Amino acid sequence: MAELTKADQPLCGWDAVIYGNVPLGAGLSSSAAFEVASVYTLSLLNEIPFDPAQAALLCQRAENRFVGVQCGIMDQFISALGKKDHALLIDCRDLSYRYVPLDSERVSVVVCNSGVQRGLVDSEYNARRRQCEEGIRLLSQTLPGIEALRDVSVEDFEAHQALLPEVVRKRCRHVVAENQRVLDAVHALENGDVEKMGRLMDASHRSLRDDFEVSRYELDLLVDRAHVFEGVLGARLTGAGFGGCTVNLVQRDAVEAFVRQITEAYREKTGIVLETYVCAIAPGVGKVED
Repeated sequence: MAELTKADQPLCGWDAVIYGNVPLGAGLSSSAAFEVASVYTLSLLNEIPFDPAQAALLCQRAENRFVGVQCGIMDQFISALGKKDHALLIDCRDLSYRYVPLDSERVSVVVCNSGVQRGLVDSEYNARRRQCEEGIRLLSQTLPGIEALRDVSVEDFEAHQALLPEVVRKRCRHVVAENQRVLDAVHALENGDVEKMGRLMDASHRSLRDDFEVSRYELDLLVDRAHVFEGVLGARLTGAGFGGCTVNLVQRDAVEAFVRQITEAYREKTGIVLETYVCAIAPGVGKVED
């Protein structure tokens, strides 16, 4: 509301009841969903034209300024612009985007909530952002013209990574490689290669664990155990890490068995009753009709 007011949008008073079933603090973007839903509701009540991309930016500003987390635009963007049975490729520099089909007839997305609350996630997220910014500053001394790690190819990074202190090098290596994995994932999905998509998810988790260092025992356990079971194509942590959830790409005919087996395996190792969510890829924000 404060950001809308700053944008010179007059707002009427309103009474609201808030209901949601997205777990809080689990890395599933509950805050972004709430922010986007709030802006959409206020737009309807005040007859303000709703621009999904601009709404996402406004919500990001609220998260940055009010909450104090220097998050990017991804969570708010997918909440505002999601499309049924599609992933969303976002260019965070110019905010262009395109939809990428995901074959929901063949695979399902299964989220496993570790039950471990994320500790120090905001401060650690901001620390990693600062480390990446330091990497950009150092790399720009020999790679003129770069403004972000997206401007650095995997080959250029490998050639110049010795310039960076070890921790900064690891953080930047994750981001550079993850950017390439995103492009590879788009190619895989557009070609219906869900097996390759799964392998990219596995590589992403290893990088998050070893280079970005945002995983923990329970998340690694879930990812490792997932691959014991038939029909699991890939698994990785999701969100900012340090707890929360994993996301698993599972063949549709194996979902029921996977949920049962991973729940039992996790309980045996940790004593925690695992929460699982078999997800449909749904549209973004919209009015709920009776």
